Amino acid sequence: MGSIFRSEEMALCQLFLSSEAAYNCVSEIGEVGLVQFRDLNPDVNAFQRKFVHEVRRCDEMDRKLRYLEKEILKDKLQIIDTGENPAAPQPREMIDLEATFEKLENELREVNANAETLKKNSLELTELKHVLATTQLFFQEQEAQTSLTIEQRDSEPNSSITQNLLPAEEGKGPVQLGFVCGVTNRERMPMFERMLWRVCRGNVFVRQSEVQQPLEDPVTGEEVFKTVFIIFFQGEQLKTKVKKICEGCRTTMYPCPESAQERKEMGQGVEGRLADLRTVLNQTTDHRHRVLAAAAKHLRTWFIKVKKMKAIYHTLNMLNLDVTNKCLIAECWIPTVDMGSIRAALRKGTERAGSSVEPIINQMHTHMMPPTFHRTNKFTIGFQNLIDSYGIATYREVNPALYTTTTFPFLFAVMFGDAGHAMIMLLFSGWMVLRERQLIASKMSGEIWNIFFSGRYILLLMSLFSIYTGIIYNDIFSKSFNIFGSSWHIGDNANATEANLQAWGELTLDPYYRDLYSGKPYPVGFDPIWQIAVNKIAFQNSYKMKISIIIGVFHMIFGIMVSLANHLFFRRYWNIVCEFIPQMVFLVSLFGYLCFMVFFKWVSFGCGEEFDAQHNSDCAPSVLIYFINMVLLKKDEPPGDCDAFMYNGQFIVQLILLVIALLCVPILLIPKPFIARYQYYQRMRRQAVSQQLLETQGAGTSVPVHEEEFEFSEVFIEQAIHTIEFVLGCVSHTASYLRLWALSLAHGQLSEVLWNMVMKIGLQQGSTVGCVMLYVIFSFWAVLTVSILVLMEGLSAFLHTLRLHWVEFQSKFYKGEGYAFAPLTFKHIINGDDEETG
Repeated sequence: MGSIFRSEEMALCQLFLSSEAAYNCVSEIGEVGLVQFRDLNPDVNAFQRKFVHEVRRCDEMDRKLRYLEKEILKDKLQIIDTGENPAAPQPREMIDLEATFEKLENELREVNANAETLKKNSLELTELKHVLATTQLFFQEQEAQTSLTIEQRDSEPNSSITQNLLPAEEGKGPVQLGFVCGVTNRERMPMFERMLWRVCRGNVFVRQSEVQQPLEDPVTGEEVFKTVFIIFFQGEQLKTKVKKICEGCRTTMYPCPESAQERKEMGQGVEGRLADLRTVLNQTTDHRHRVLAAAAKHLRTWFIKVKKMKAIYHTLNMLNLDVTNKCLIAECWIPTVDMGSIRAALRKGTERAGSSVEPIINQMHTHMMPPTFHRTNKFTIGFQNLIDSYGIATYREVNPALYTTTTFPFLFAVMFGDAGHAMIMLLFSGWMVLRERQLIASKMSGEIWNIFFSGRYILLLMSLFSIYTGIIYNDIFSKSFNIFGSSWHIGDNANATEANLQAWGELTLDPYYRDLYSGKPYPVGFDPIWQIAVNKIAFQNSYKMKISIIIGVFHMIFGIMVSLANHLFFRRYWNIVCEFIPQMVFLVSLFGYLCFMVFFKWVSFGCGEEFDAQHNSDCAPSVLIYFINMVLLKKDEPPGDCDAFMYNGQFIVQLILLVIALLCVPILLIPKPFIARYQYYQRMRRQAVSQQLLETQGAGTSVPVHEEEFEFSEVFIEQAIHTIEFVLGCVSHTASYLRLWALSLAHGQLSEVLWNMVMKIGLQQGSTVGCVMLYVIFSFWAVLTVSILVLMEGLSAFLHTLRLHWVEFQSKFYKGEGYAFAPLTFKHIINGDDEETG
């Protein structure tokens, strides 16, 4: 019986594979994806295994492919995904793949190196062009200023030029200045100027001009902004200092002729060389683009082939060689129902290898615990992940994921009961379900998105169940629908003194007044008139609190019933008597009786002619007080003419149930350790008898099964802990289900506050400006609704539901002490995941 209800039955098998067919057999097993290999060389270093050289070659090919992928993405090319699933290449094909990847890598690196060199040359020529242009402009300005100064001096004989910044060839003043030109990054220029000023003590003159267009860095490819500078100085000593400062500040200096004619000729030469460089660089870029475009067509296929080869060799390293080195021996876990498909895969691998030696598969007997394997589909995988997050199921124990598919969205919906908010969740989850193929093909990244998408069916069910509970609560965006008409006649009796009603805002509903209440309940869910009642919260709290207790008790009872299936399957019949029965009796005697009193109160107490004085709503007792008095063996005096108990003989029944519950505690505590000791000594006695029988017959000795020595004190203490945990847990777990009521109340009240404080303001506006304000207020209300009431409240309800399943429900039967089935599978490689296989 292998299904989601219980994990698959596994078998430990031994495989004998010929050396020439082992690679192809493992390849076919990887395609099937249902075999988990055991490492038979746990003490052997990874660098000392037989196929470590092949694994290294696969790693090197993978590195080259990742380099190609990075370059393809850098050029913003699309890696073509044809959906092809190529088979793992033969070992002899590894040489061809290595040669192909080596050729592509070398060619690409050569092209990149050439392109980088060309870009460096282009950058230098571009900077030189800007230096020449800036220098020429500066000297032209100085010549114009000098001419103007000379004219002023000629017209004013007493005036004189105190300083001329031009060199001797350009100016006509007595000052002889030298200059240095260069380029530096824009952000370094202030620091560069301060350094020049401090070292040269203000004896240099700096002019700068920013290059408006950003220049591309040939190494990083980023855009940087440059500044052209000209430094004037006098004397060789300052010249040496200036050049050292330029070198220390990582500036680039360029030669600049002193005459205008020479600068013009150099500029023309630079323009010609730049044009030639652009032509060569464009051709280099086109060649690189063609190489990458051709590689992009086959890159995914190459990745799949290399990863499959690496997974196969990694698996072969886990196998043992026989003494002849002609056969590989493997041990693996295989689902028993898939044994036929594994044999077929082995035959196919042998045929591909052209070997005449058939592989041998033997099933072994073992005392090791097999791995846990649950078959899932796209619907159940999300629920299975929720259970596995708590702990992998012990081999063959009942899997809670089957029941979680129903109980999880239902308990969530009890806390999130708003049909309007659930519709928002339904639209989002429905969109993900309807477009799941396109979304999977798009391979959208992002951790939050992956969480939502993997749980799309959980979200879909939670929204559907929440719509149902929203209809029961008659709650949609904190409002209700009056579809069937109210069962109350407040409109005709708004001034009735007996109802003590003053206004609609102070409406208090009481079924005792039959002229106001028709006696016929609303057909589905809450009557919509409760939305405007003053005692709305008191009424809903009473209902939701009791419903939460009832749901919780039934949920825990179901968990104990599931444990019976485990006891019967593993043939632990003593556990049925010493564990299942007393646990069930204890829970039902106390908290099952609490649920009975809730139902009995609902049915037996009310208002109307069919109820006598003792069963009138005024005499309705507090179930919680009755339950506390039951445990404390107390009796409270009832008010007025009311009865002390809800029914005749209630005290005797409660006393009997309490005694039965207390008797269950020693049954849980005492017998099981003694039975475990008895069973241990019985096994030891049988083993000793079989040993003596073998010695008497002269058949040698058998190897005894190793079993730890039985410690009665440890077993008794462990059983005492389990007993205390169960008894106290029944109380705390039942109270824990009150979170169903608390979160439902919080969600409803928060939704109502948001409506009254935001949306209601916009709806009360009557002017034209108010209509415009309504759009703004609605957008604000919608954002708060989605972010707080749907996302945050939804996450809170989800986490509380998860806790109820992990702690309150699964603790009754689920151990979760297994380990997951991890077969060799190529599925992750085909899907493009980064998981390592093997």
